[in-house]
Amino acid sequence: MATTRITVRKLDAHGREVWRYPGLVRERGESHVLIEARFSKERVDLGYVVFEKGDRFFEWFYSDRWYNVFEVRSVRDGELKGWYCNITRPAAIDETEISAIDLELDFWFDRNGAVTVLDQEEYDALDLSDAERHQVSIAVDELRALAASKSGPFASPVD
Repeated sequence: MATTRITVRKLDAHGREVWRYPGLVRERGESHVLIEARFSKERVDLGYVVFEKGDRFFEWFYSDRWYNVFEVRSVRDGELKGWYCNITRPAAIDETEISAIDLELDFWFDRNGAVTVLDQEEYDALDLSDAERHQVSIAVDELRALAASKSGPFASPVD
């Protein structure tokens, strides 16, 4: 499969675009796409990880799951930093664009297995239905299980 360009649109819980960036499609499946993108902002120290301009991100988006997963690798030496996971509504994926509605709740899984839960208060403040909160709960459990078993996006690092 030829590598194709794709645009990622991160939307807030109200559907407003908050960030747009380009990527390259590495793999497509029936309900997912794996892309490669580069971190384009200057150095960002989040306390639990530092993102640097040029860091390589391998990003899994799903049209049937309530999350996406980003494998983060250092621009300096290619070393795995960890996985950043966004809780989202299922992504809209087509040939040229991915749109994901972010639901605030995020997780950082470091390469040693430690988990950091992020933005819990922002998620709690969202006006979501009980059905949506149930889907989020399922997604959180699935992410934790995948990370613990080193399967799915947490399996062997992408080259």
